Amino acid sequence: MKTFILGRTIEELNRLVPQRQIKTIKLGENRICLSRNENSFFAFELLCPHRKADLSRGKISVNDEIICPLHEYRFDLKTGIVKNAQCQDLTIYRTELTEKGLKIMI
Repeated sequence: MKTFILGRTIEELNRLVPQRQIKTIKLGENRICLSRNENSFFAFELLCPHRKADLSRGKISVNDEIICPLHEYRFDLKTGIVKNAQCQDLTIYRTELTEKGLKIMI
């Protein structure tokens, strides 16, 4: 497992990842998605496990779910569990907000 650190302050992170929007970032060899709700940050795989749709084009629900743009499958951003379909769960990457920035473990 590798740990990456993004940003230096919460203000910088908030500018980088606007509320309930999805950003694509590259960490090492991995392209992943990053989103936030207030001071909770969510990192998850870029492609839907069902048909490999680009989740950066999805939406974040008020229940902290990523909604796939292709078939509207919903995945819990805390656990990756699919909510309304039968497919593999989404890979979620652990995040931790520290005084040095946002740690993302891949």
